[in-house]
Amino acid sequence: MLQEKLSQYKVVLASGSPRRQQFLRELNIEFEIRLKEVEEVYPDHLKGEAITDYLAELKAAALQETLSENEILITSDTIVWHNDKALGKPKDYDDAFAMLQSLSGNTHKVITSVSIKSFEKSVTFNETTEVTFNRLTDEEIRYYLDNYKPFDKAGAYGIQEWIGLIAIAGIKGSYANVVGMPVDKAYQHLLTFTER
Repeated sequence: MLQEKLSQYKVVLASGSPRRQQFLRELNIEFEIRLKEVEEVYPDHLKGEAITDYLAELKAAALQETLSENEILITSDTIVWHNDKALGKPKDYDDAFAMLQSLSGNTHKVITSVSIKSFEKSVTFNETTEVTFNRLTDEEIRYYLDNYKPFDKAGAYGIQEWIGLIAIAGIKGSYANVVGMPVDKAYQHLLTFTER
């Protein structure tokens, strides 16, 4: 069992996301939150999962010097990939509105990368989920933005919120990945990562 394997380690989650924190709690993993501000900038030539891999590893590198020998660091990054470009967290209300208008009636990809790092080794993996939106009216978009304020979320939406109930016509792949972490893959990677 993973909990037994992790008992000899201290797990550090470098994420302020309540959703990622909740996933680890639901796996019964004890962890400490350790945050460091990182400017999430990536080279222009990167596309899709190469962007999230890069950013997850960038976040891990920022905290590498704080790790002690028995610690395992988990970092993660999520983007919405649509029309061959990355939609990260919106800059403001208008940016969020434009993002949701572009997703309306279309299929996009949600890509999450996770980096697991210790004193001596590291691994990065990713997951892609296809999400199809129903067509949304401007009024529905404004209602969502006004009431749920999803400005801290990639693509300006949270699938677990109101918009997930009314807008999502179909999903192909991991639901948890869209929420913020491919938990099944994270579980398997943590199992192998803790094998000496």
